[in-house]
Amino acid sequence: MPSPASPHGDLADLYRDLHAHPELAFAEHRTARIVAERLRAAGYETTEGVGGTGVVGVLRSGDGPTVALRADMDALPVEEQTALPYASTARTTDGEGRPVPVMHACGHDMHVTCLLGAAAELAADRAAWRGTLLVVFQPAEEMGRGAQAMIDDGLFERFGRPEVVLGQHVAPLPAGYLGLHPGPAFAASDSLRVVLHGRGGHGSRPEACVDPVVMAAATVMRLQGVVSREVAGTSTAVVTVGALHAGTKPNIIPDRAELLLSIRTFEPGVREGVLAAVERIVRAEAASSGAPREPEIVRTESFPALVNDPAACERTGAALTGALGSHRLVDPGPATGSEDIGVLAQAAGAPCVYWLL
Repeated sequence: MPSPASPHGDLADLYRDLHAHPELAFAEHRTARIVAERLRAAGYETTEGVGGTGVVGVLRSGDGPTVALRADMDALPVEEQTALPYASTARTTDGEGRPVPVMHACGHDMHVTCLLGAAAELAADRAAWRGTLLVVFQPAEEMGRGAQAMIDDGLFERFGRPEVVLGQHVAPLPAGYLGLHPGPAFAASDSLRVVLHGRGGHGSRPEACVDPVVMAAATVMRLQGVVSREVAGTSTAVVTVGALHAGTKPNIIPDRAELLLSIRTFEPGVREGVLAAVERIVRAEAASSGAPREPEIVRTESFPALVNDPAACERTGAALTGALGSHRLVDPGPATGSEDIGVLAQAAGAPCVYWLL
């Protein structure tokens, strides 16, 4: 980060401001406005509202390659408990109208700050490089929909196709170190919403009901065997049930239960197998419980594994080590987290390089 005496020494203040004012996916209006103002001030051709709340800046410096730099902008429905002087106290309603707290718990405030700083430095030193710079501030990464929304809004048709897509994510690395892993670096992600149907009634007469809570509990426990018994030990998969919603009173058996699942995989075959196993188990548990209706299984989010192009990684890594020293670039291995920057690279037909900061 530049020193306070530099033209961009306000980046620390910008970070604190963004952290204190987080916004959920597709609601990043304040953040997008700040981004656009700074890009215009730096001389970028700036377009707002791309893919909803996305912002794109274009800077040209003669003939040369087009390079895309991308940062995500959205926050999470998490309550901040850091006690920092700039901690978020924001609250809003989510997509289903429920009141939720909001926090930058995944570092996107830092991503925006870093890319704005880089954009300003590159604009100020335009004589040192040739080509076209495409800076992409993306909404809704946490939903896995923001990259596709920008593509559907004509991102590359309107602003040009890059020859490489670059991005970064904060990580628990020592200060001054970067992590870069060639090949499959982040897992594919699939989120499922499962609704199990029962027959409600009074808690004193369970024999007259079909209890969806018991059905859901059995389903959750059975799902724990998918990875341990159906995925080879040489492969990687994660199946997480992140939410179970059912019932309102202790003496009432409800008529439905809802599960929210997150599935992470790297290999297409493993991905297909895990998804098939989850569906098989859900339907079998419903049938064995005597469910009056078939369960509903809806895929709510889905995006592919992020694969770092080895050749592009080598070139990017050489540039990074030239600036930081070879000992400060480490290979952290693949991560089971997920990222939709790969969607941008696939749509552009360009290699992707995504590192940890």
